[in-house]
Order: sequence, then C-alpha cells, then structure tokens
Amino acid sequence: MPEEKPAKSIDQATQELIEKANKEGVNTAFDRAESLKPCPIGAAGSCCKHCGMGPCRVPLPKGKEETPEEKQKRRGVCGATAETIAARNFIRMVAGGASAHSDHGRGVAELFLAVAKGKAPGYEIKDEQKLLQLALDWDIEIGDRSNNEIAVDIGEKALAEFGKQEGELITLRKAPLKRQELWRQQGVAPRGIDREIVEIMHRTHIGVDQDYVNLLKQGVRAAIGDGWGGSMIATELQDILFGTPAPILGKANLGVLKEKEVNIIIHGHEPLLSEMIVAAAAESEMLELAKSKDAEGINLSGMCCTANEILMRHGVPIAGNFLQQELAIVTGAVDAMVVDVQCIMQSIQTVAECYHTKIITTAAKAKIPGATHIEFNEHDAMKSAREIVKTAIENFPNRKGNIMIPDHQCDQIAGFSHETINYLLGGMFRASYRPLNDNIINGRIRGVAGVVGCNNARVKHNEAHIVMVKELIKNDVLVITTGCNAIACAEAGLMVPEAASKYAGEGLAEVCETVGIPPVLHMGSCVDNSRILIAATAMVKDGGLGDDISDLPVAGAAPEWMSEKAISIGQYFVASGVYTVFGVTWPTEGSKEVTEFLFKDMEKLYGGMWDFQPDPVRAAQLMIAHIDSKRKALGIDQARERVLYDMEMRRELEG
Repeated sequence: MPEEKPAKSIDQATQELIEKANKEGVNTAFDRAESLKPCPIGAAGSCCKHCGMGPCRVPLPKGKEETPEEKQKRRGVCGATAETIAARNFIRMVAGGASAHSDHGRGVAELFLAVAKGKAPGYEIKDEQKLLQLALDWDIEIGDRSNNEIAVDIGEKALAEFGKQEGELITLRKAPLKRQELWRQQGVAPRGIDREIVEIMHRTHIGVDQDYVNLLKQGVRAAIGDGWGGSMIATELQDILFGTPAPILGKANLGVLKEKEVNIIIHGHEPLLSEMIVAAAAESEMLELAKSKDAEGINLSGMCCTANEILMRHGVPIAGNFLQQELAIVTGAVDAMVVDVQCIMQSIQTVAECYHTKIITTAAKAKIPGATHIEFNEHDAMKSAREIVKTAIENFPNRKGNIMIPDHQCDQIAGFSHETINYLLGGMFRASYRPLNDNIINGRIRGVAGVVGCNNARVKHNEAHIVMVKELIKNDVLVITTGCNAIACAEAGLMVPEAASKYAGEGLAEVCETVGIPPVLHMGSCVDNSRILIAATAMVKDGGLGDDISDLPVAGAAPEWMSEKAISIGQYFVASGVYTVFGVTWPTEGSKEVTEFLFKDMEKLYGGMWDFQPDPVRAAQLMIAHIDSKRKALGIDQARERVLYDMEMRRELEG
C-alpha cells in the first residue's frame, strides 16, 4: 500500500476540501508548496538582484569556518558583502510591508476627509467620542464646532502625515514618553510615513548605503512609521467612521457557507467597500432578487483581514484565513469572491474557472487577469456595492452541482479593542488597565503575548499558531491576537470564554472567568496591531510594571509568517521594546553579522530584539522565559500569598 501523506492542515474542514480539490484536479497552494522548493540562498537573504549585473549569490561556506581571504571573495559583482546584501533585502521587506499598511491608512484618510466634507454619501461618523479624543490628541480645536468641521481638520492632518518631510509623526505621542525619547536619541523617530519608505528604496539601490548597521537603522525608522503611523491612522479613523469594535459573537470556518443561499465572500484588507456591501446585501430589493433566482437569502462571509473587520462590527461570519481562500471556492458554493488588496492569491481566478465562482476585483491598484472588475468609488460606494451583490445573485443559477460544504464551524467572541478592554477591566466610571496590571503583579497572569501573522504553505496550516497559543495560555500567558492567527484561534475554539477552563492555566482561567473573557483576545486585522501597541502603552501608564514597553512582561510572535507586512510589524514591535520570535524561516541567515545584530545588538539599542524558532512549543517557551526575566527585573517573580486579616491580626500590626 502507498504510504499515506501527512495532513496539510490541522483543520478538518481544510483537510476535507484539499481532498475534494485533489479529486477534481484543482491545483492549490498546498500542491504548489510541495512541487516548488524555495531557493536556499534567496531564503537566507544572500542573493542580490537589485541591478542588471545580478542576481549575485553569496552563500555562507558549508561545514567550515570562513577565512578572511574567503570572505573577501564572497561578494557581489559590485563588491557588496553578504552583510550589505542581507540588510538590503531585509529592509526592502520592511519597506514593502510598511507600504502596504500605510497605503491602506492613506486610503482610509482620503475617505475620512471626503465623509467630513459631505462628498461620500452612505458613510457617517459613528464614534463621536473617539473623534473628539483624537482631536484633543492632535491639538485640533473642538469648541462649538460641528463633528464634520472637526473631522475635516483631522482628515487633513492625517493625510499630511504621509508626505511630511521634517519633524516627527504626530502619532508618536501615543507611545510612552521614555520610548519617544529613546527613538529621538537613536535618530529613528519617523519624519514622514512615505519619506522613510522612499529612503529605504534609495539606500538599497546599488552603490548607496553599504553599512549594514546604518541600513537596519533606516528599517527601524520606516517600521515605526508603519506601526505608530500609517497603521495607527488607519485603525483610529476606521473606528471613527465604522464604530469602535466591542465584543460580538460570530462564527468561523468554511462551514459558515450556505448551500441554499447566495454566498458572497469579502476578501482582502480594506473595510471601506465591505461596509457598503454589508448594507447592500440587507436591502429588500436585493433579497427579493435573490428569491427570484430560487435562493433562500444572501449569506455574507469574510476571508483574511477584511473578515476580521466586518466580524468585529457586524458579526459577519469568517470563512477562513489566507490558505483557505482557494478552498472556499472548491466548495462549489461561492457565487462571488470580492477582493481588494493584499494577500489575494492570483490562483483564485484559475480555481474559480473550475467552478462557477466570479472573482470580482475592486481596487484600481490590484487587478487579476480574467476576473470581473467593478471599481470601488468612495464618492458613490453604494452603487459599487449594489452592482457587486447583484452580480453574485445573478450567478447563483450557474452553480455546477459539485457542492460540498464542510460541516465545521466554531463560535467566537471578537472585537476586543483597546477601549473595550479598558471598559471590561474597570467599568464605565473606572475604566483602566489596573486590574490587568494587578493580576500580572500578583502572578495570576504571568504576562501577555501578542501572537499575530499569516499562514505559510511551507508548514502545516494553522498548526504552529494553535500549538504556540495553547502552550502560552497553559502557562498563564494572556494572548492577544490579530489577522490570520486570530482566525486560526477561532477555528480551534480558543476564542470563547469556555476555552479558559479547558486550556488555560489556573491563574489565567480564574481571571478570564471573573471578567467573562476568552484566554485569547481578538483585536482585529493585521493593520490593527496598533491596538496592541496602545494596550501595551496603557499598561505602562497604569503603573507597577516599569516605565516603558521594554519593561513589561510581554512578548510577540508570528509563528507562520510569510508576508513583508509581517517583517515590518515585527520590526516595529522590536523597535517598541518587545522581544519578538518568528517561525518557519528567517530572511537574514546568509549573514551571521546581520542576524546577530537583529538577535542581540538591537536589544541594547531598543530594549527589544528578534528571535527565530520554527518549533512552536520551543518558541513559546522562549517567550515565557523572556516574560519571566522581565518579571524578575520588576521584582514580581515571587508568588505573593494573599492573607485575609482578622481584627486581632490588624491590632498586632498597629501595635
């Protein structure tokens, strides 16, 4: 008998649809990951193709110490060393990731300004309190001005942050004061979001910056401009426009698709159009049209980070994360997959041609050959949304009959914004992070871990995410999560309060049960990692755990990362003072010097550093060891027994 191949996912729904795809001759990312082997030199970051004399490959010698003579020869045609090449490649990944998140933020800011000026019908300001708070933060006059007048100033100031040429980003004020001063001392406070990205591209051009330490410094500056700039602007303005998320019940996994309804999957990262699609799909005219096509209704679901956005604000179920996008089509039940930007596989169009699904692209900057293009126009967004929903409905009768929807879905509680956590811990009148800090100090909660990031087809789907998170919560580490990790945790049943008693350690479980929260808190999409930065800053401000983020017993991880955005996110977490460990692969292993700088020397500069460990259990243990070292430095590493004093004991104390 032929040997049975190991499962490519820990998720049962995914396994069933991989099998269906194989039977129907449909090629997916799982198949391509088997047949396409990565170039080991490129994966290690020691291949340079930035000019026409390359690609130049400068791999480390195998099995022996390199002599000075050998190292002298191990250069590109232009003379670039392995250190220069690895550093250039690394910060170009930062630039790519920061560009994606920051362009997202720019798009939100442009829409925000249009709404404020009354030029984007269908949208409105939904969170007045956050609008006013942001105006105070940004020194914008409130007085007796209308919300729209205030919003115009906010929108204009937000857009100016992208093209600013000097000074520093206004959003850096959100960071702890000590962290702001450290960035200034190190010369990495971003001047303008776009400027720092462009400077990376200039520095990494042939014959410009050839000092790996100097190159990596610019990578830090651009990454801070992402996390504390473009991403933060996107999150803040989206909350004002669409509402700040609060805990909401939803469902996750491919079983959320419905055989007798029109299935529309909204996939990508920008919620600007998806908000309108949610509204359009609920209109009576659209529901009547669906019934006229013999459908029982319209079923919306999300994929990737747009899924997280519309789940948090509308309870729309999540169909899956990055590696499940092709498999959703393989069900045969998806009438339209609507995509905008980022993490969209070009192969979804090829897979769709094997079924009846229409792929609908909506962004001018992101088209796919063969797909239907219905461009999003923010000045008439409902028109675009209605056309998309109508296209999906009219495609419903074209189903081919080869439908198989896995019977797998899980409940989840999502929408734990910074404001929500603040309220849940302290209530309406005493909202604060004090209860969290107190429970870290008394040892019930060991620390906090931000576990985020993508899926990677080079490893078993969702396994590293879930193994790591379970190891952390078992050891009383509260996990906060975004993006594809959040979806993986939802599919594994870790995002309901009942998961605390089942998977968490005794101390963490006690806190979760008291507050009524899961041991894994869903904070949004990958652009919403800025919420984690704000939460960490709130912990610092509430006191008792040091005076900077680098003092906190916290750690970060991306166990299945694959995108440049993940590198930018990791870099701004490290620059913020957080120990951050990645799995799967590491992009600078071709240079010992660059890798050691990222893994050791950065801690001396920023209080945070990178690490790499593909084994998720060992990676979790590294995070726990780091958390314990921070507890010891704070003097809270010893268990503190709670003693209830009676009157006699109190008299003895007073005597």
